[in-house]
Amino acid sequence: MDMHTVVVGTSGTTAEDVVAVARHGARVELSAAAVDALAASRLIVDALAAKPEPVYGVSTGFGALASRHISTDLRARLQRNIVRSHAAGMGPRVEREVVRALMFLRLKTVASGHTGVRPEVAQTMADVLNAGITPVVHEYGSLGCSGDLAPLSHCALTLMGEGEAEGPDGTVRPADELLAAHGITTVELREKEGLALLNGTDGMLGMLVMALADLKNLYTSADITAALSLEALLGTDKVLAPELHAIRPHPGQGASADNMLRVLAGSGLTGHHQDDAPRVQDAYSVRCAPQVNGAGRDTLDHAAVVAGRELASSVDNPVVLPDGRVESNGNFHGAPVAYVLDFLAIVAADLGSICERRTDRLLDKNRSHGLPPFLADDAGVDSGLMIAQYTQAALVSEMKRLAVPASADSIPSSAMQEDHVSMGWSAARKLRTAVDNLARIVAVELYAATRAVELRAAEGLVPAPASQAAVAALRAAGAEGPGPDRFLAPDLAAADAFVRAGGLVAAVEPVTGPLA
Repeated sequence: MDMHTVVVGTSGTTAEDVVAVARHGARVELSAAAVDALAASRLIVDALAAKPEPVYGVSTGFGALASRHISTDLRARLQRNIVRSHAAGMGPRVEREVVRALMFLRLKTVASGHTGVRPEVAQTMADVLNAGITPVVHEYGSLGCSGDLAPLSHCALTLMGEGEAEGPDGTVRPADELLAAHGITTVELREKEGLALLNGTDGMLGMLVMALADLKNLYTSADITAALSLEALLGTDKVLAPELHAIRPHPGQGASADNMLRVLAGSGLTGHHQDDAPRVQDAYSVRCAPQVNGAGRDTLDHAAVVAGRELASSVDNPVVLPDGRVESNGNFHGAPVAYVLDFLAIVAADLGSICERRTDRLLDKNRSHGLPPFLADDAGVDSGLMIAQYTQAALVSEMKRLAVPASADSIPSSAMQEDHVSMGWSAARKLRTAVDNLARIVAVELYAATRAVELRAAEGLVPAPASQAAVAALRAAGAEGPGPDRFLAPDLAAADAFVRAGGLVAAVEPVTGPLA
């Protein structure tokens, strides 16, 4: 575990802190201000609980059952029951990093002092994270409204010492055994606490934050692979000139063009070795790479703005306000997060599509300007990268299906009390698959483009220094260069791991300087 400590205060958290806790095991600590805010809001809830008037979430049932006033002697049972009944997820387990992000973001809202949860409950949440205990959360159970209910309920169940969780050694055991083994006392939930632990957009938000981190790397990697493909196809870099992008000033477009231009600096291939019938223009997949990649980058920036607002939010229902009111609201609705999750799936699909078109061009002897068919060593005897492109095409086709928006759907629930839902959890789950697939698609283009650049170099043409650095790093990572046919899947897997880990960006930046 990373010994870095993330301090949770009353005013939200950052994307960097979410990634540190979810992926790198950073420790979590409550600030003194958060503990004070928790205690102060709890006093308000306790005072309301003592009054005869019903208050939603404090002394009433939930959702469509909110009309029933619950007597004092049944309220602990009420809070325990909402967690048990809502922990109704089904299907495969979701990833450990998703559950850790979910738990951490719920703690972020609890620590704001707007939920009425006692300090000791918040501390137990932090203790579970720090112990490396991960509740078992299932794929299905959230409609993205009234929060990610089933996923959050499975996490709350662990705090109560019920259900199952995974220990730091990866073994799934009863939650009470894991808590006891780490010296953590189970919590007995009081008024409003069960509801407060379930009512947020934390799952979909956590997946959004991690997708943004992954996509930033993939978009920079895709700029590099586009530049390598342009170079291998003997394209022109004149279309990357900054003055051309200044007259259509989309920030992402300019950034992508600048990245490509830096990668191609010093190339002996670009625009100088055209065919007998010189091209006036390169194909769209080559010439318009900055426009497509750049539009995606601008969409990432918009999604990051939405994520930032959500990270600064306190999402619960009802909420405890500083003036002592406890008010119902609709802030748990996942629409703002769901929309950008779907937007990102759309731009990821389009980026994958343009990558595949360049790969196909590299392999087609009629369009590759002198490269061997399928970049094969002895075409006919060897098939080269023919089926690598098939695999890439299958991934692109799947990406198009994943781009169908989940947030355009809604399905009524809770006896029509919750009659319009966001489906944000579903949008987040399919985006995770899309991001995984995009890494594979970029990796296939990289593998093809580096092979093509090496074949050009064998003809005596000198690639750009950044291209040479990319080729050398990829080969060192285990993806071999040109030659007779061999078992190709391990090479593609090595390229995928290289791209996914940020290896491509790290390889070229010592030559290009920092890329956007």
